[in-house]
Amino acid sequence: MKKILMSLVVMVVFSFIVSATAYDAASRVEIIANDLLTKNSIPVSNIKFEVTDKTVDNSTFADDRVVSVSKADLAYAGNDNEVAAVVANELGHIITGHASKDSLVSSITGTSTTQTLAGELISNYKFTKEEKEADVVAVNLMANAGYNPLAAIVVLTKQTSTYWDALKAQPANAERAMNIYDYANYAYPNSVKSGYSCIEYKNFLAYANEVVEKRNADPKAQEKLEKELQKYRKNSVSQISKFRTRGGLSFWDIILGIFKGQ
Repeated sequence: MKKILMSLVVMVVFSFIVSATAYDAASRVEIIANDLLTKNSIPVSNIKFEVTDKTVDNSTFADDRVVSVSKADLAYAGNDNEVAAVVANELGHIITGHASKDSLVSSITGTSTTQTLAGELISNYKFTKEEKEADVVAVNLMANAGYNPLAAIVVLTKQTSTYWDALKAQPANAERAMNIYDYANYAYPNSVKSGYSCIEYKNFLAYANEVVEKRNADPKAQEKLEKELQKYRKNSVSQISKFRTRGGLSFWDIILGIFKGQ
């Protein structure tokens, strides 16, 4: 009996390893990306996707219509929902025009926005703010396309916690993950009710429940969050809609094109 049980355990472990290694996230990018765009009624005929080992820079998207996706980020994606989360975040940055805005500022001032900001803390704030904006757009794109938006939390929390996160006993990228959770709960409550079956989400939920419980005891904090979520919802839906009607261009893409004389 012990031998039989041991054999079963080995088979289960082997099957898990095979299934984990068999999934090729990079090969799924173009299919899932086109699915995200199509189901959000965004023109896809002239948009291409590439997986890169380099730091992602989509500042030339308005010109070459190529969306770069980080191979390093895809390493944390174990299924189609999680690939959708990685791709949708990059699309979120493009739809909000973050890279084009930075390029415009750089063209005008001769320096990037991070270099002109006063200090590293402000630069970090800008980075986090833009990531949150992109995450919210990503949640909309994923939910509209039938992907589980909670996968965005899982991809983030699979990453290694910073030293500061560890000191505060927080999961990796806790601030962004919590923002995604709050927004998904606000805009797509059924997705949150359905949950996400993996240990990373289970661990995050233990952290999130404490945050929510503490916040619910503070009416002012709850009111502030409600206003932020309303603003996120309004802005993100509007940005996607305008990106769609412009044929796949953000406001900042158009302004940058005008500045360049295109």
